This record gives sequence, structure tokens and C-alpha cells, in this order.
Amino acid sequence: MGGLRKLTDSFVVPGPCGVAVRNRLKHLTPEDERALRAVGAHQGALASRDLKVRCAEGLEHGAGTWAARKRDLTKESSSRIAGAITKATHDQWALARRCQAAHIRKLDAGIRTLRHRLSLPLGVPGTKRAGGGYRSKNEWFRKSRRLAMLEDRHAAAVAKWQAGRVRVVRGGKRLLNTRHHLTQAGLTEEQWRERWGAGRWFIAADGESGKRFGNETIRVTPDGEVSVKLPAPLAYLANAKHGRYTLTGRIGFAHRGAEWADRITANRAVAYRIHLDVERGRWYLTASWQRPVVRTIPLETARARGMIGVDTNADHFAAYHLDRHGNPIGDPHRFPYDLSGTTTHRDAQIRHALTRLLHWAQQAGAQAIAIEDLDFTAEKTREKHGRRKRFRQLISGMPTGKLKARLVSMAAEQGLAIVAVDPAYTSMWGGQHWQKPLLTPRRKMSRHDAAGIAIGRRALGHPIRRRTAPPPHDRSDRAGHRTAQAGPGDRGREGTRPPTTDRPPGGPSPSGKRKWGTSASNTVRDAPSMHQWVQDSLTHSG
Repeated sequence: MGGLRKLTDSFVVPGPCGVAVRNRLKHLTPEDERALRAVGAHQGALASRDLKVRCAEGLEHGAGTWAARKRDLTKESSSRIAGAITKATHDQWALARRCQAAHIRKLDAGIRTLRHRLSLPLGVPGTKRAGGGYRSKNEWFRKSRRLAMLEDRHAAAVAKWQAGRVRVVRGGKRLLNTRHHLTQAGLTEEQWRERWGAGRWFIAADGESGKRFGNETIRVTPDGEVSVKLPAPLAYLANAKHGRYTLTGRIGFAHRGAEWADRITANRAVAYRIHLDVERGRWYLTASWQRPVVRTIPLETARARGMIGVDTNADHFAAYHLDRHGNPIGDPHRFPYDLSGTTTHRDAQIRHALTRLLHWAQQAGAQAIAIEDLDFTAEKTREKHGRRKRFRQLISGMPTGKLKARLVSMAAEQGLAIVAVDPAYTSMWGGQHWQKPLLTPRRKMSRHDAAGIAIGRRALGHPIRRRTAPPPHDRSDRAGHRTAQAGPGDRGREGTRPPTTDRPPGGPSPSGKRKWGTSASNTVRDAPSMHQWVQDSLTHSG
């Protein structure tokens, strides 16, 4: 065990802290669309200018510069719109800063791997934890050049980090690069410009508790009427009082509609965002609000009614139901999905698979689902896996972060807890100790199914192997019992059988229950039979 890394403790994942629902804005007139486009373009230009100023400030940003930027924006919009824009700007800058730090860590990992492999003689075999030497002088030379390139990138990234310089593209870097590959994307220049403009619009407002219906800038009434507070330069577009524009169409939320209605009726904060899906030609409104912090249930409570162990794979979830003693119940369940195609298709596939998983968990009577705390950030580099390009593409395509967040959010609505466990050795030990014993002519067990059992047992606090370190032959009294068994008061499936009678051998029955007696045989005349029930007397003489 000296070569194995130390496992981290399992923990219950905290529940979601926010909610977002979206619906389509229907029956908009041409005037409505023109007003929304004008508001989005005007406020998007303000947001782009504010982001440029914020990036130029770098680490010198402070409360004074923030107030000055907000005052400048207020002149061309309003105080609430200026506050929403500056807040979005800070969020974008902070996200870019975190991405910059992650990029530096990735470069560090690649540099360490290359330096280690370059220091080894040619042809030295590698281990599970570190790669070996390169196979030829040509490969060694090319990797030394790559090391110099990574070191140069690392020095530049560190210099930018220390200076507080970040790079942010409003509208998305991927859409920006599509401009140079319009033929491959199947777009014309006009179509691209329309998507680029819509991606840089800004029609959003944060909620305000105590204000009418929870938001003064974008107001949605309980009957679905949507109105927008226009910026000062666009006040001529108003069709309602106080410089507001009211849309013709109405909106409602089928999902969480009652919760949303309760919040706006009580004038609690609700944030709104309006955006255009250029490909479909549809306008959408997204409502979001914060939830009160819910106390996470203790780990022992989550373990009380067993566990559903789930192994996450590239094309399916492999799940197994375990009781609280760690014993597998029933057959394995698999929930397939397809991660190819567009982002919308992948999200729909993940949602459908998770929905089926949660419904089955409720039917099984479990209270918690165990998943691996996966993070492939440092596992998909060229330096670590070398020529295993397909494997790097496989783990890069698994949306571990989004999957975990979506599972936690959906499970909270079903009253299920999520327990995260260390993913180390689950597939290897699960396949070693559980795949073959559970294989039957009618039950097919894969390595992934066995990994689900290993994940569930680790979440329950049991070792993956049911029994370990058996005593020497015929020496159990001196060597002791096995080191991993169920608790003293838990029979589970390995406990002793309960007594078949409630009286000592040869003694009278203390209750009026049946006992074994003799009777005449049905085949041989007057031959005694050893198996006939005789009813005791209900009363006992003193």
C-alpha cells in the first residue's frame, strides 16, 4: 500500500444557491423587435467601453475608479443600468483572471513533465505515475524545442498575471475566430455579423428587493406583461409612462412558475436577461434569483438508507444500488447518452440521462447518490499522454464540471443528496473484486458496473473489498477475524442465521406454536413418521 496515494474523505456536495428559468417571448411586433435591438446595441456598446476601461486599470482598480465608471455610464443610461453593466464587467474580468491562473498551472504541469522525461536516458520505460524516456534522439530533440516554447509562454503568462492584464472578447472568442472560416461554418458575412452583434448586446438587469415586482429596469408582472426601462438617449421609443417600453407579447414560466410568482408578488429580487437566438430567430427571457442557503444533511444521514453508486463514462452512467452495509441489490442499471453534435444536443442528452437516473433512485428508495469527484484539468495534456490523442479527446469531451452542477441542481429538487468520493482506483478495484463474483448467466457485469459498486461502498465508508486479510488456515483463534466486516449489530447479508425455534433443544415450547411430532405413515401401516405438525395445548397445568 506504500505506492498508493492517500484517499480524500467523502463529503456531501452543497446544494444549489440559485435558480434560473427561461421562456420564449412570443407574439412580438416589428416595433417590439426594433426597440429591443436598439436597447441591446446601445447598452452593449456601453458594456464594451466599460470593459475596456476595466481591463486597462488592471490591479489598480478600486472603489473610486468603480464609482467614476458608474457615473460616466449613468449619463448615457440610468443608475440601475450602469450598476448592472459595471457588475457584469467585474464578473468577466474575474473569470478571465481565473482562466489565466488555470492556464499558468497547465503550463507548469507540462514543463515539469517534459523536464522529467528529457532528463531520462532514451528508451527508459515509464511508470503509472510518470512517463519514461523518449524513444529516439529525434523525438528527444523535438520535445526539447517544445519545452523551450512552453517556458516562453509561461514567462509571458506570468508577466501578464503580475501586471493584471487579461484578454476578454465580448461575444466569444470562438465566434470571433469563425469570421476567418465562414466557408467551413456555412455562414455568410452578413449572417456572421448578425450573430456577432447579437452576442455583444446587453439587455439585463439585477433584481432589487423591495422594488415593484422585484426589478425596476426589466419588470414582469404576474400576468406576464414585460416592460423595459429605456436608456436616456432612447427615451423617444417609450410607449408607456416614465420612459418605459411595454412589449406586446406576454410571458409565463411553466417550470417553477409558482415559485417565481411568489417572489415577484412579495417584491423580492429577480434578475432578468433578454437575448436573441439568431439561428432560430427567437427572443428569450431568463429569470434568475438566489435561494436561501440550505443546510447540507450530515453524511451519516445520507448513508442511512443505502446509496446509489454511479460511474461516469464517455457514453453512459453505470449505476448500482447498495444497501447501508455496502451489499449490491438487484441488477446494474445503465443510462446511455450521446455527447456528439452541438452543445444543445449534448445538454439535452445529459438532462435526459440524469432524469432517468434520479427517477430510478427514487423508486429504489435511496436517499443519496455517490459520484466521483472528477477533474480532468491536469489529465488531458499532450505532455502526460503523448501520442494517446484519442484518449485525450475522450476525457476532454466529458463535461465533468457541468455534469456535477446539473446533477446537484436536479437532485435537490427530488430531495436526494449527492456524495462526492475520491475517484482513485475505483474502476481497477471494482473490476477486481466485484465484476466476476456478480456475473451470472442472466446478469452481464461490465467493469463500469463494478466501478459503480466501488464508488457506492466508498461513499458508505466501507472498503471496496468486502473482506480483506483472511486469517491463516485453521488459525482463526490465534490470528483473529477478518479485518473488514459488518458492524457487531449489523447482520446484513453476512450475519448468522436467526434461530429456527424459540425454545432450547428438547424443551417445551413457551408459546402455543406448532412443533414437530410423530404420526402414522400413509404408505406403511402403523409405521411412525418423523414429519407431522402437532398443536400444543393452549393451557398448561400447574
